[in-house]
Amino acid sequence: MRPILALLLAFTLSAAAAEKPNIIFILADDLGWGDLGCYGNRVIQTPNLDRMAREGMLFTQFYVNASVCSPSRCAFFTGQYPARHQIHGHYADPKMNEARGMSNWLKPEVPNAARLMKSAGYTTAHIGKWHLGSNSGGPPVGDYGFDFVGTSEKDGANGPAADPYFRANSTALFVDEALKFIEASQETPFYLQLWTLVPHATLNPTPEQLARYARLRAGSKDFPHASAMQIFAASVTNLDIQIGRLLEGLKKLGKEQDTLILFSSDNGPEDIHIVNAGHSGVGSAGPFRGRKRSLYEGGIRVPGIVRWPGKVPAGRIEDKAVMAGVDWLPTICKIAGVNLPEGNALDGEDVGDVLFGQSRQRTKPLMWEWRFNIAGEPFHHSPELAIRDGNWKLLMNPDRSRVELYDVTQDLTQLNNVAGQHPEVVEKLAAQVTSWAKSLPQGPRDSSAGKIHVGMPGKPDGRPVKSGGKKAEE
Repeated sequence: MRPILALLLAFTLSAAAAEKPNIIFILADDLGWGDLGCYGNRVIQTPNLDRMAREGMLFTQFYVNASVCSPSRCAFFTGQYPARHQIHGHYADPKMNEARGMSNWLKPEVPNAARLMKSAGYTTAHIGKWHLGSNSGGPPVGDYGFDFVGTSEKDGANGPAADPYFRANSTALFVDEALKFIEASQETPFYLQLWTLVPHATLNPTPEQLARYARLRAGSKDFPHASAMQIFAASVTNLDIQIGRLLEGLKKLGKEQDTLILFSSDNGPEDIHIVNAGHSGVGSAGPFRGRKRSLYEGGIRVPGIVRWPGKVPAGRIEDKAVMAGVDWLPTICKIAGVNLPEGNALDGEDVGDVLFGQSRQRTKPLMWEWRFNIAGEPFHHSPELAIRDGNWKLLMNPDRSRVELYDVTQDLTQLNNVAGQHPEVVEKLAAQVTSWAKSLPQGPRDSSAGKIHVGMPGKPDGRPVKSGGKKAEE
């Protein structure tokens, strides 16, 4: 009798696992909305991500919930606005975190995607960049609910000084680790976070990677040198090549049909004026105003591609529905049959119906804050607060200065401020975002936050200025 019961139990577990998709979340670093061929780029070759878009769904209105690294990642991972966890900018050393009113790391006990998926029988892994506290001496990544942790910046993802091409080859390393993890995950569904280092500065492609874009070389015939665009394009194309390896590996392992994949970026492209980041600063925000650190569209609207063969409609360009980073956790939990913990309020919403073909407006507005300087081009210096509800987006400072209202479905570059023409919309949205901002943990703000400052020796995200100008945050 016992062998029969064991067989029935094994069959039941196997059937349950078959109903749960494997889930892969690929997150690029500082990749802009317009940096992929499927988003209209005609310089950079991204055939594998373009194919992924043809075989799945491409969102034209995909948002992250912060304009820099750490808070954006927190939103994906927790389904909550990052300020709830005192993550306002990028995590740095404890002294700098304290000066900005920040925690030193995301608390491991906070309900998160890895721990929740693990509770539903998933094997979990994180490979690549983390930046949710490791810079500040935080807990090991495995403490957050991961069964396997691959290379991360805490144990060398930025590479030994003796290897100038570590970052250039890092995505290949991450994919190698990912394929080994996937091959080992035969008995249970898996949840994998693969967060890349590129195209974040400082980029240094290998000669082989640069050769693909020899036509973009700068200088004279006798003294040629790599241009910023050559460096950036080579880096993005290599990222695409490695994602192609991952897709092919899934196919060979027989897991292509039952794997849901999201590809996105943590924020918009870097500003070209930032020291040591010029070659990343040629990334494209598409038609949008704003870049990294800005709350204008280019800083927070990013690529969003979802593929699940046979489930997510192939070749769909979703230009009506709005999806955001905070929606990731509630959506995958619903798809995987995960029970969300009681009392843990989420800021995102389940958009599984959108992934499966329904096109609709979201039910919750989206809100953002940025408490620090925005270095670089003054045109991108946004107010401190922003809210999007329907087609309207309002930007303003807490004291209600610089009130700007745009229909972002029509005014993509956010040039035509119509606040004066729609006072009732302004009042409604201003009340919402002001109430939300007051509910957040209070902390210091830069004196120039929310202001347009020209010729200022800026400190992006509170980083102290060194001689020579502004330095990019990691």
